[in-house]
Amino acid sequence: MPTTATETTAGTETIEGPGITIQDPRTGEVLWTVPEAGPDAVNDAVSVARRAAPGWAATAPAERGAALRAAAKALDAAAPELAGLNASETGRPENEALAGIAAAVSTLEQYAELGPVHRGHSLRGNRLAADYTVAEPRGVAVLLTPWNDPVAVACGLIGAALVTGNTVIHKPSERCPRLGEALGEVLAPAFPAGVFLTVSGGAAVGAALSEAEVNVIAHVGSSASGARIARAGALTGAHVLRENGGNDPLLVDRDVDPAWAAGQAAIGAFSNSGQICTSVERIYVHKDIATEFSKALEAEAAIRNTNGTVAPLVDLRMRDTVHAHVADALAQGARAVEGGAVPDGPGSFYPATVLLDCTEGMQVMTEETFGPVAPVQVVDTFDDGLRLACSGRYGLAATVLSSNIAHIQQAVAALPVGTVKVNAVFGGAPGGAAQPRSESGAGFGYGPELLDEFTQVKVVHIEAPPAPRGAETGSIVEEQDLP
Repeated sequence: MPTTATETTAGTETIEGPGITIQDPRTGEVLWTVPEAGPDAVNDAVSVARRAAPGWAATAPAERGAALRAAAKALDAAAPELAGLNASETGRPENEALAGIAAAVSTLEQYAELGPVHRGHSLRGNRLAADYTVAEPRGVAVLLTPWNDPVAVACGLIGAALVTGNTVIHKPSERCPRLGEALGEVLAPAFPAGVFLTVSGGAAVGAALSEAEVNVIAHVGSSASGARIARAGALTGAHVLRENGGNDPLLVDRDVDPAWAAGQAAIGAFSNSGQICTSVERIYVHKDIATEFSKALEAEAAIRNTNGTVAPLVDLRMRDTVHAHVADALAQGARAVEGGAVPDGPGSFYPATVLLDCTEGMQVMTEETFGPVAPVQVVDTFDDGLRLACSGRYGLAATVLSSNIAHIQQAVAALPVGTVKVNAVFGGAPGGAAQPRSESGAGFGYGPELLDEFTQVKVVHIEAPPAPRGAETGSIVEEQDLP
């Protein structure tokens, strides 16, 4: 039967074949097939969200914040179940999945507080007039979210969109559809019917939602998909937010401890099996410490491969991409001192891999590999490393490890990225936001600034009308000025 969107607090029901089949990344076993939405379901979801939009926009901001707090409480209660689904569909260890869900709860709570105090600005004009701006919701928001940190990333966009008065259609990644649907079932009851809907599907469903008559599209995923979505938004007039691919550099200066720097590099390259948007994707190390650094990084990778802490990649297709990048580097003269080969056995495992003697033209140095691979290129000077770090078509993030304040300031000024991290590959204060650049996307992601992305500004000018004919002409102000 065709998929339809129903106006219930459970969100969008999707019933259609043939569906999305998910395999366990650890064993290769088929776990389940999730129905995929068709064109009618997409159209119905947009219609339902459009009908619900005026009422939700008119809801008091404090009430919207209260609904978001209720959603956060429900999410916290459902954390074990959702973490289990995350582990089953993507291979992420349950403790890491639980940490991602805890971050999502905190994000929803943060937007529940920020939303009601999101305000416009007063403007200076005539002292007997009032000029100010009002932030209004854009309308219907389509959110297309990834699989690598599926709950935390989704809830950042969901929270900001809902608390500012938009209705939401969420399409989770087709790599974790059961988790996406379960997340919708947990969150939707906190909101009025039609305000938060979930639609399952792959690239065709994402394209249909992007081409629909909606008001804002937020996408976290590959640069290729982001470019298609940007083109679709240009045709429909939707406001488009994109956090897309990255090829984030790590620049290691000569004056840092090599073992510490290798530890930072390992965290950046191997965490979540390298499947993080801001993972370390390429490393430039000063020649003076290159030997010690490389040996320490090799040891870091070996420990992870020996103790089995490297989780599988999300699926075999991802592993094929990662190994193709490694094979390209090896064919061009790189050396794999640890890892670098597809392991025997079931699942989509890939070892923590250290590649030495890398050069500029290799795919691991120019593309987003998105796996547990640490490619190292030795540079003669800090300036040489910075020049290489500034190269490429991406602009998501970069990390600098240095004790030289002049080098740090030079790098901060030069790196063409949305986020620069100094002496820590991960971390940052709550509420931080950044603007990806180039093929890494556009628009603010997360933080208070994300509320601005989901609203549009109306400027208001108010002044008194002229006095009726025959009325006294003196104003109160003028009379008060009389002697």
